[in-house]
Parts: sequence; C-alpha cells; structure tokens
Amino acid sequence: MALIHCNFFSEVLGISTAMYVVLPQTTRSQYGIHSVAGENLHQTLYLLHGLSDDYTAWVRWSSIERYAGEYGLAVVMPAVNRSFYADMVHGYKYWTFVSEEVPALARYFFRLSDKREDNFVAGLSMGGYGALKMVLSHPDKFAAGASISGVVDLARYVRDNPRDELDNIFGKGADIAGTENDLFHLAKRVAESSGPKPKLFQCCGTEDFLYEDNLKFRDFCRKLSLDLTYEEEPGDHNWAYFDKKIQSILSWLPLKNKK
Repeated sequence: MALIHCNFFSEVLGISTAMYVVLPQTTRSQYGIHSVAGENLHQTLYLLHGLSDDYTAWVRWSSIERYAGEYGLAVVMPAVNRSFYADMVHGYKYWTFVSEEVPALARYFFRLSDKREDNFVAGLSMGGYGALKMVLSHPDKFAAGASISGVVDLARYVRDNPRDELDNIFGKGADIAGTENDLFHLAKRVAESSGPKPKLFQCCGTEDFLYEDNLKFRDFCRKLSLDLTYEEEPGDHNWAYFDKKIQSILSWLPLKNKK
C-alpha cells in the first residue's frame, strides 16, 4: 500500500488543509504484508476521525493501511477539526467540504471510482456520526456506511452538553431534532423514499458512554426495516476497540477483493 499525505487548498473552506490517503499497491516481497491492487479504478472508503482526533489518527492508532491492503481498498481520511461534520453557524462549512469537495478532489488526484457500489464511509465517535450522516444524506452516492461508537443521538448530546463550542457549530440553543443534522430524521427519510437504500453497520462497546444512544438508534432503524448490521461486545471508547471493529467493518463491506 502507498500512504500519501496531501496538503491542498480547499475552495469550500477557503484555507489550506490536509488528508491522508491509502492507495492499493500489489506487493510480493514485503515481509508480513499481503496487498492487492486491481487495474480498474479503486473502491474507496472515506474514513472519518473523532472529536479528540485529527486526520492522522487512523494511521497513527490503528493498522488501517495493512488491513485495507488485503482488500485492495483505497482509504481517504480528511481533516474536519471539531466541527461535527457540519456547516458551522460560526465557522467553516465542513459538511460541504467533506461530503462534496473531498470526494471530488480525491477522484481528481487519484484513480478512485465514482460508482455508488464502489464508495463507502465509516468513522468513530464524532466520525461515526459523520459517516452515517453522509450515507443517509447521500444514499445515491454511497453503498454502505458504518459507525463505531458513534454519537448517533446528536440532539441528546447537544442538549446534555451545553458549551460554546457546540453553540458555534449549530447555533445557541439549537434543537437538532428533525433537522439535516439529525440521524433519526435522515434514516426515516431514507426508509420512506423510493430511492436506493444503503447498507448500514453500527457497533458500540457495552461499557461505552454512548452505548444507550446506540441502542436507541439501532432499535429505530430496525423499526424502519433498514438494512442494519449491529454488533456489541465488551468494550470502551478507546483505540483497542476501534482498531478491532474497523476490521469487522472491512469484512462486512461489499468489497470486490474479498479474502
């Protein structure tokens, strides 16, 4: 696999920013590594970071490069700071950046497929929320989305965690419920639409502080009859759990280069 650090200017944000990109590379003589790469445009996973992390986190704290290499999967890891993947009321338009500009630029820079069946999104914590927001907002662009220990009930999270940081993102006293930032609203809209229905994956450790929220969202999606795979097991909000579950997600994704 090739690990590429990209610095680029974002037209949406109006600033320079960065992302890591993992690209498939066939290797035969590298000890302990098995990687594959096809001749066609690559299937791509957009992998999102959490609130206390940045775009380097998945590369630093997990073995995503090695895991993705076994499937010939490209991985794009953009930087959104602490934005909750939103177009901020007082700040930058990170939602437009990550959902529109990043995929377009990544495909311009690299040999990535733009077909729905070749594009997926996943993330942890804040990034788990962002991943489900992306796949439920754009089910015509992403075939599958996965959340690890996600902030899936953002309305409750914002209500129970009043602070200036969230006011700057969503507006002071904002009610998230029923808006484009509400996963419950987005899931219901997808379920009731006649359009494509993405595959969803959700997992959370039973010792995680977001566990009850994840149960609530799981039950809601099941009532809507969405195609949701749910997994839980002992685990906390940490990288030992995140690294384990990203492997489960890669096994679950509809990838062409299955083991």
